[in-house]
Amino acid sequence: MGEIILIRHGQANSAANDEESYDKLSNLGHQQARWLGDYLNEREKPFDKVISGSLRRHRETAAGLGHDAPLIDPRLNEMDYFNLGKALQDVHGVPFPGPADFAAHVPQVMEAWHRAEIKGVETFASFEERVASVLQEAAQPGVRILCITSGGVIGMIVRHLLGLDPTRMAHILLPILNTSIHRVHVIPQGPILGGFNAIPHLDRADRTHAMTHY
Repeated sequence: MGEIILIRHGQANSAANDEESYDKLSNLGHQQARWLGDYLNEREKPFDKVISGSLRRHRETAAGLGHDAPLIDPRLNEMDYFNLGKALQDVHGVPFPGPADFAAHVPQVMEAWHRAEIKGVETFASFEERVASVLQEAAQPGVRILCITSGGVIGMIVRHLLGLDPTRMAHILLPILNTSIHRVHVIPQGPILGGFNAIPHLDRADRTHAMTHY
C-alpha cells in the first residue's frame, strides 16, 4: 500500500492583512515544525519523496522537519484567501472577518468562488484541478510521499476523496491545525482518506498552547 502524508505548515503571521506579510512562520510555527520533525523521525519510516509548496511558510516548515531541500511543487500552494475575501466584499458587501467570524465567512467564500461569482488569482475549478493533479501523481502503489502544504489544499483533497460540496469542504477547512498530519492510503482501487488532523506531537500538557488554527 502506498501512502501520502499531508502536513499543514506551522503557525504563520496571523496578524497579517495580506498574503505577502502572512507568508512566514512565527516563532511558535518554527517550534511546531521542529516538534513534528522529531515525532516523524521517531515514528515513521523514511519517505520515498518529500515535496513542499513553494511558499515561504511551506519551505520553513519543511526545514523544521529536517528537510532542507525538498522537491518544490507550486501546485501545493494555498488558495489566495485574502484576495477572495476582498472579492466577496466587493461583490456581496461581506466584510473581511476577524478571528471570531471565520466560521461564517469561509463557507460564503467557498460557495461564491465555486459559483464563479468571485475570483482571486485563479478560479475554483483551476484550484481544484491543480490539487487533484498533485494527488493523482502522488498516489503511487508502494510509495510513501510527504507533502508540506496548506489547509486549503488539504481541504480540497478531502473534498475530492469524499465528494464534498463547497460548504462541507469549508467545514473541513475550519478545524485544520498548524502542523497537523493527514493521511491518504493508496490501495488498488485508488486513494482513500486514512487520517485527518492528527497532532500527536502536540498532545501533551505542556504543548496545549501550540494547538493553533492560524
